[in-house]
Amino acid sequence: MNPWKISFFALAGLIIAAIIALVLFIGNPGESKPLPEAKLMQTPANVLTVHSTKEDLQGIANTYIRKAMKGEPLPVTMEVRDDVILLSEMTVFSYTLPVQMHFNPVVQEDGNLILKQSSMEIGQLNVPPSTVLKILQDSVALPPWMIVRPKEEELFIDLSRIPVSGNLQVKAKTFNLAEDEIILEIFIPNE
Repeated sequence: MNPWKISFFALAGLIIAAIIALVLFIGNPGESKPLPEAKLMQTPANVLTVHSTKEDLQGIANTYIRKAMKGEPLPVTMEVRDDVILLSEMTVFSYTLPVQMHFNPVVQEDGNLILKQSSMEIGQLNVPPSTVLKILQDSVALPPWMIVRPKEEELFIDLSRIPVSGNLQVKAKTFNLAEDEIILEIFIPNE
């Protein structure tokens, strides 16, 4: 057999195997991390109730995300409208595509937030949400208080672990974006 034919079929086989491996790797959301236990304040605390707006929350969230992700090549920003939107970008074959992930916030009993993915957009591509979350989880070093759960198509925001100066702790009480009613509780230690 001609050595060029052998080389061609070997190269074609390698390309097909690489594509299959890539599809299997990206298509499998894998196991999600279990949700951590709520970090409870160990000392007695006073509670300050804060009423916030979508604009204020967006500014605060982006400040904390920027601080936690300094030096990361992929930018991640948050917009708060009638839902929570995470904006980023993805590079595929030298093309940079905008990524928009839409989430509906759910307040947990322990005061943390779960952002349930409602929709997503990657340029003009039709990609399953769990795949995009898996790529986000694998390619971006998110802050430790943001836990991506691709299989559940959600993002867990552990408000109790956000590093707030003065040993303060934050919990969500109400998160109604349609009414622009966001109520947070800030626990201030008595020490």
